[in-house]
Amino acid sequence: MNTPPSTSEAERTDGSSVQIGALVPLTRPGWVEAGHHLLAGLELAVREVNDAGGIGGRPLELVVRDTAADPQSAAEAVDELARLGVAAVAGEYHSVVARAAAARANALGLPFLCSSAVLDALTEQPTQWVARLAPPQSRGWQIYADFLLGAGHNRIAVAAQPSVYWASGARILRDYLAPRGGTVIELDMSALTPAAVCDELVDNRATALLLLVGHPEPAVPIVKSVRRDQRLAEIMIGAPAGQPEFAEWAKLLGDNGTAIPFLRYLPEHLSPLGARVETALRERLAEAPSFVAFEGYDTIAVLADVLRSHGADRARTAEAWPRVAVEGTRGKIQFSRTPGISVWQWARPPIQVVDRDPAEPDRFRVLHAS
Repeated sequence: MNTPPSTSEAERTDGSSVQIGALVPLTRPGWVEAGHHLLAGLELAVREVNDAGGIGGRPLELVVRDTAADPQSAAEAVDELARLGVAAVAGEYHSVVARAAAARANALGLPFLCSSAVLDALTEQPTQWVARLAPPQSRGWQIYADFLLGAGHNRIAVAAQPSVYWASGARILRDYLAPRGGTVIELDMSALTPAAVCDELVDNRATALLLLVGHPEPAVPIVKSVRRDQRLAEIMIGAPAGQPEFAEWAKLLGDNGTAIPFLRYLPEHLSPLGARVETALRERLAEAPSFVAFEGYDTIAVLADVLRSHGADRARTAEAWPRVAVEGTRGKIQFSRTPGISVWQWARPPIQVVDRDPAEPDRFRVLHAS
């Protein structure tokens, strides 16, 4: 039987590395493109930490595990990483997967800094072990709802697949829009074809369709079907979860993928640090970095700061969350307790509603910002 390394073993001073476990979706059905961007940000920051002398002279090392968007795989990876003696766990993009990882990290007393998942209920009960960089889903999706109302949309259809994440998003929209005169019409994508979605939009007189579905299936076929239907020439398609952020979206949909507003967690103007990191990420990825790549970089920036100040002791890392004050690529990162959120939360990450410009699909237009 393998015995988990003790904290003292994780703090060896013999020149061995300080290890951070990284949870990333790198194979299907995970959103592989998001995983590659997240990993690029994590790796770039680790390289820069090591170029600057590491953690007290010891190199920082990522121990990467592919979650493939599977909660069970993520929980098992957290178990393995804890046995290996990592100082903390970082990463993950898919909310349902991050929730499984957070529950396991909490049970093991292993610090977990969640990079990119937004589900409000990341853990069932309040925990000291988990912190998060991405904004809670309720905040981001309420900002998206404000954008919809401001654009004149009050009959909004949501094409949704069965999932805790999608159900949570639909509930946030419904609860926020109803008192403000908005109606949410839910379309069950486990029972509808893309063509049937078009008929439902016409029958319900919807002015907007939101894609609460996976990418590329069935998001891409739905977009193609709606764009072809002349009855729906005036309807707005939206994707609050960010499907159009990545290059694959533009590759698969071309002009059909433009003018589809989504949430993005970037400021209007990057700081000098953010601009420098953007250049380095662009070189590493051979394409424009998404906000997910910046989240990866900021994750390591926070953990490196904590590890330098408090050592690799897991309990001391968890105790340090409320004292973090780190200049990240997208602003100063500080964690606090947010009402209704069970983890330490970066309270005010930047939030934008953007789309791809029909005149220049590789350019993003900022439509609304918090």
